[in-house]
Amino acid sequence: MSRNTELHLTVGVDEPVSPLKAFALGLQHVLAMDVYIAPFVMAGLLSLSVPETATFIQMTFVAAGLATLIQAGFGIRLPVMQGPSYVPIGALAAIGNSLGLGAMFGSLLPGALVMTLLGKPLRVFSKIVRFFIPPLVGGTVIVIVGIALMPVALKGCYGYFGDPAHNAVVALVSAAVLVVLTVAGSRPGRFNQVVRMGSVVFSMAAGTLTAAAFGMVNFDSVAAAPWLALPVIFPYGTPHIDVSAALTLVFIYLVVLVETTGTWFAVEAVTGSRLDDERINGGTFGEGVGCFLGAMLGGTPVTGYSTNAGIIAITGVASRWAIMAGGGILLVLGMVPKLMNVIASIPGPVISGVFAVICVVIAMNGFRVVRTVTLSERNMLVMGLPILLTLAAVFMPAELRDRLPALVRYLVESGIAVGAVSAVVLNLILPKDAE
Repeated sequence: MSRNTELHLTVGVDEPVSPLKAFALGLQHVLAMDVYIAPFVMAGLLSLSVPETATFIQMTFVAAGLATLIQAGFGIRLPVMQGPSYVPIGALAAIGNSLGLGAMFGSLLPGALVMTLLGKPLRVFSKIVRFFIPPLVGGTVIVIVGIALMPVALKGCYGYFGDPAHNAVVALVSAAVLVVLTVAGSRPGRFNQVVRMGSVVFSMAAGTLTAAAFGMVNFDSVAAAPWLALPVIFPYGTPHIDVSAALTLVFIYLVVLVETTGTWFAVEAVTGSRLDDERINGGTFGEGVGCFLGAMLGGTPVTGYSTNAGIIAITGVASRWAIMAGGGILLVLGMVPKLMNVIASIPGPVISGVFAVICVVIAMNGFRVVRTVTLSERNMLVMGLPILLTLAAVFMPAELRDRLPALVRYLVESGIAVGAVSAVVLNLILPKDAE
């Protein structure tokens, strides 16, 4: 019996598919990714206007498309879709608000180069993964990502312009519809599969209709936006590098790599392809190049999306050619400003309600990663203390945070970085359990 048969794959990783099938499968992957959520949330934290938000989302689509083509075609050479990471949101918002967008995007460049070098030519990230990132640490970091972003989502459910009660109702409707559709879509059947794939879009539509009833919807910018626009280098002005911000973002990129490594292992599990050192280093190189191009184009750092491993398991098609078709679709969508302005015009509470549920899903996926780990007293501390430290950073009073040196302040603003570093350190220094 072949490995593909054991895994219920109908098409293997390196097997080509017809252009029409590749497009259809690639579109499924794109619909499952919710690429616009992370840049929309970050745009709100940066107080960008609707046109600026649209450009930010547009460039994130372009960056994700390019990164996917690089990763699946030349990097890890596995069916891995790349999309915006939630990890850097807090740190990037802090840097952008204090130093400006030029410093924010400029300070992303050195970290992307470090990531690229760790993959190739140095080829050392695979050794780092084996030593520093066992499932206990990897799963803990994913849990931390979900928990650290929950306050951001909940604040957005109430804190946008207008009546807080209306905002809360809109966010609640959006979240409730997403939960109902997700549960309904988890049942067998092609119709339920379509429901699950489109659950985020449908929930955002329900939330937007609710917001319209409160007079919260304005699509004026859509009419003024062109249909087609090519990406430009550094759309937010001349970049410059702030040393403290750049060093902070090197740490953030390492956390993103921890996050994406979990996705690679998930793809390994559903495709049967061995994730050897060559693939890990190639994936690190591909992600670094993708992040560097994304920073140049004004997009956010990218990471591998684990939801796409689930689609591979459902469809049985693991061909990376279908993934590259998805990358092409992202690239094309990113060149349609009118569509991006539609997304940017969706009221903030709608996005926040959906984002809150996504945070829950992220955290629960982290617990899924550690389910095979024995939760001894020692392992519970390795997992629990980083969560506590993350929350300590998230809820640190502004007057205390502002007294910290710039490098430490940006790390604390992230919260996720604090938790991730503490998880790695605690796993190294706490005595191992007796065999």
